[in-house]
Amino acid sequence: MATDTLMPAPQAPGQQAARSSWRVACSVWFATFMREAISRTMADRMGWFWMIFEPLAIIAIMVSVRGLFMSGSHVSGADYVAWMVVGMMGFTLFRENMMRSIGAIEANRGLFAYRQVKPVDPVLVRCFLEGMLKSLIFLLFIVIGSLLKFELIPDHPFGVLLDWLSLWALGCGVGLTLSVAADLVPEIGKIARIMGLPLLLLSGVIIPAVYVPHQFRQYLLWNPIVHGLESMRLSFFGGYHTIDGIDMTYLWFWALGSITLGLALHMRFHDKLKAH
Repeated sequence: MATDTLMPAPQAPGQQAARSSWRVACSVWFATFMREAISRTMADRMGWFWMIFEPLAIIAIMVSVRGLFMSGSHVSGADYVAWMVVGMMGFTLFRENMMRSIGAIEANRGLFAYRQVKPVDPVLVRCFLEGMLKSLIFLLFIVIGSLLKFELIPDHPFGVLLDWLSLWALGCGVGLTLSVAADLVPEIGKIARIMGLPLLLLSGVIIPAVYVPHQFRQYLLWNPIVHGLESMRLSFFGGYHTIDGIDMTYLWFWALGSITLGLALHMRFHDKLKAH
């Protein structure tokens, strides 16, 4: 098992340990990453299927509903299917980073017998793994969508990359914070899981922000996810228009603030998290 690499190698009498703290941390992250990657992708034979099928099913349902009750294949200057794909994948990136982080400490508690492993390590590794998996799936959607003649080639690829990274950072920050809070108070984790559906509805994933009445848009903009999704759609579709007030600085404020808070909580409650 990859966790065996966490054990220090035997040393000859009088030999000094040569590995720095950074090299030890990298060894821990690599071993934990291999363990998480195998568990995430190979433990369940249907793992890859569900990662692809879930967003695809929601997109198919919403496209069908729109076809039944509304006319036209475009929304706010973008193809509706492509618009849904971008929004759903961006939201899934945030949500999975947040949700997977909640159970990371409990799932890897056995590794804390090794003094090199800290409670924050499996959380960081899970966030990195989810970012890789969701990026791969998003690229797969873009390739398949383009072959099916949907408008899924971004007009501003660099802008899309920055927006994608911002949503990943926000998910990591919220995940780091909730991983501590949910381990100390389990009810917080249950509440966070329940909030998945309301966040889907309130983040402009399936309902265009321009459809929200003007008097309520200021409240919609309190949600940092809206800024990330709408900015990524603006980068994807040259003719897309959205509500005023989209500000990526606001999203990065939330992302960096939550990352700082999460790391501070991990440092403050390190001993409790290990012994919980």
